[in-house]
This record gives sequence, structure tokens and C-alpha cells, in this order.
Amino acid sequence: MNYRHLGKTELTVSELGFGGIPIIRLDTAEAIKVLQRSFERGITFYDTANAYRDSEDKIGQAFQGMRHKVVIATKTGMRDGNGALAHLEKSLRMLRTDYIDLYQLHQVSQERDWEALTAPGGALEVIVKAQEAGKIRHIGVTSHNRQMAIKLIKTGYFTTIQFPFNFIEDAAKDDLFPLAREMDLGMLAMKPFAGGMIDNAALAFKFLRQHPDVLAIPGYDSVASVDQIVAFYDSPNVVTGDDLAAMDRYRQELGMQFCRRCEYCQPCPQGVMITPAMGYQVLAKRMAPPVAVEFLRRPMETVPNCTACGACVKKCPYNLPIPQMLKKHYDMWEGHRIETGL
Repeated sequence: MNYRHLGKTELTVSELGFGGIPIIRLDTAEAIKVLQRSFERGITFYDTANAYRDSEDKIGQAFQGMRHKVVIATKTGMRDGNGALAHLEKSLRMLRTDYIDLYQLHQVSQERDWEALTAPGGALEVIVKAQEAGKIRHIGVTSHNRQMAIKLIKTGYFTTIQFPFNFIEDAAKDDLFPLAREMDLGMLAMKPFAGGMIDNAALAFKFLRQHPDVLAIPGYDSVASVDQIVAFYDSPNVVTGDDLAAMDRYRQELGMQFCRRCEYCQPCPQGVMITPAMGYQVLAKRMAPPVAVEFLRRPMETVPNCTACGACVKKCPYNLPIPQMLKKHYDMWEGHRIETGL
């Protein structure tokens, strides 16, 4: 494992990070095993958030007594100062620490988010004071909107920017990341598998390793997944013509209008299981229709409950027309169901 400074911070981090969402699905004992195995394999950067249920608590337990050996990043999605302070204090308790290495403002993707954060008594004011008090070492920001992310970098408030980056969503390499380099900000790549749409891990990391100053933070849900992904980074990175052709096939298949499975749209007021239902079209291409129909039967049967109320659209950071997309997936599923007699 190689190590480097994270932008202009004094933090030395592994070239590969650890995203804290998948360990939510694991029981505490198993999550701790996965976390500790990642450290044994050389990973030192751990990214989580207040919103990630018990992820902070599991990370805190895994690294109790060795806090100085890891770099911990977490986030608040609160826009007001009181809410952000409450999140910070809870994160400190859950992580069993008295300081956060990198505290990030979570999903700042719209102008209204920034206006709320910078208003008198807003979250940014409180977080800066917490940094002055020593509870936070560095302040970062995450976004799903490239133009907004560029604006955020230019404010000068932040030392890191976290943004989706993979071989399907690679626009950040054209303007966002060059600006971040110019201003010496640390760059964090969320969604290295495009929210699960890229099912070829080797291909995903061949792309990411072409950008060695961008810290990828994939999630891990087993000791085996840790060993597999670290192995990619321990071997030479050779990108062949066949690899580039495979990346192009993914791009053509998915386009840009696809669900990244961030689940910010959930829960649906009508009980629609949005995230799995939005994956039917891709699943059907990779499985025989009878298998795909049965595999996603339960979520697909919830889709007719959709009333197109728009609640999910308002929460989607990618501004996807979710009701219309759900209908397309459902129509395909229903067609396959009728064809196969299932």
C-alpha cells in the first residue's frame, strides 16, 4: 500500500480508503473484523457519516485504543448550526474520540444548501468554531453537482472535495479535479462502482488508479472484499485496449440517466421499493429473464403503488425523473413476466 498527503493537509493517508456504508448491513462483530482486516492490509482512511446509521459506532469500536493510527472522516447533512453541532457531538461519542480528522458538509448540491449553511447561525459558522476549539482538524465538503462543487472549492473554506468519480461518471477530471489540484485540495472519489452499476471491480480500479491523487473510498462488506480490492492496488496497473472497450460498453449501456443506489429517495410514502426496482433493466441484461423476474419480483410488485407524487424526485441528488424511470423498469419486468409465464 502506498501513502500520501491528502491535499494541503498534514494528513498522511493510504492511496485506497474505506467507505462506511456497507458495514451498516453487517452485525457489529463482523463489521469490526472487516474494519480491522482493512487496517492490517494497509488502509488508514475511513469515511463515514452521521446519516450512516451505526457505521460510526462500528468504526469507533474497531479502532478504540489506536485512534492515532487512522484518519477518520465523517459528515453532517444539517444546514443549521444547532443541528450540525448536535451531529458533531454525537459523532465524537460514537467514534470514541475527541477530534475528527476531516469533518465534511454532506451533499451540498444546490444553491439553497449553501445559502442555508452560510446564513447567520448556519452550520458552517458552528463547524469553523469547532475547528478552532480543536474538535475538527480539517473541513471538507461533498457534492453531487459538478458546477456547485466548483463554486464550493472557490470559496476557500474547504481542504477536501468528495465527488462521484468512476469510468461512467468521469466529468470531474475535466474541470473539478484540475481546479482542486490548483488549489491543493484533497480529492475523494465516492461511487467508484457507480452505485453498484459497475460489477467488474478490476475494471473500476484500473480506471481509478490512472488518477493516483484521487482517493477512492469503496465500501467493503466482507474480509474477502477487502483482500480482493487491496490486491488490485498491490499489483501493477495495466489498462489494455480490451479494458477500454469494456468501459465503453458500460457507458453505452447505462448512459448518464441511471440510479446510483444512494437511497436518498427512500423511504417512499407509498412503499415503493425504489432502489432495487430501478436496477431491473441492467439486471435483465445480465441474467436470463426468468431469473431476473423472480429475483426482483417483490420490489417490482410495489411499483404500481407509485402515485408520481414527486417526493423522491425532490430528494434525488441526480435530479432523476424517478416515476417515469420506474414505469420503464416495471413495463420491462411485466413484459418478461408475461413472456415467461411467471
